[in-house]
Amino acid sequence: MKFRRIDELPPYVLAEVNRRSLEVRRAGVDVVDLGFGNPDIPSPPAVVDKLIEAARNPKNHAYSASKGLPNLRKAVSDRYLRRHGVELDPETEVINTLGAKEGLSHLMWALVQPGDVALVPEPSYPIHIYAAVLAGADVRRVDLSTAPTSSSG
Repeated sequence: MKFRRIDELPPYVLAEVNRRSLEVRRAGVDVVDLGFGNPDIPSPPAVVDKLIEAARNPKNHAYSASKGLPNLRKAVSDRYLRRHGVELDPETEVINTLGAKEGLSHLMWALVQPGDVALVPEPSYPIHIYAAVLAGADVRRVDLSTAPTSSSG
């Protein structure tokens, strides 16, 4: 079976890194994995306790509002104002997602369509490329290593 979007995806670079890492580990090389940012220590007990408490609360067993929790959206808008001087309306300009990958993927589905061009920084995290490709855009990579820098002299 052919899947047009899947066939258009470039190779997943982190899968190749993992494959190569496993290969050299099997050959006896000690490898320090800096790839995914996965923690190598347990979560603090207070965090685990809070997670258990939240999981036991029946109010948390339903789907959240599609834009995310109102108090969280408000906290995000407050943080932007404090840190960046940018005022955001939490009702119309802030949305919570499960993470950056989900947010970026859905953003690409909303903004681009076949025939559009998406400029993606190089290097970038793989989802920057995949989200645009899956949405049908023609991806053009912009090499940031050669971008001019400015000095604030």
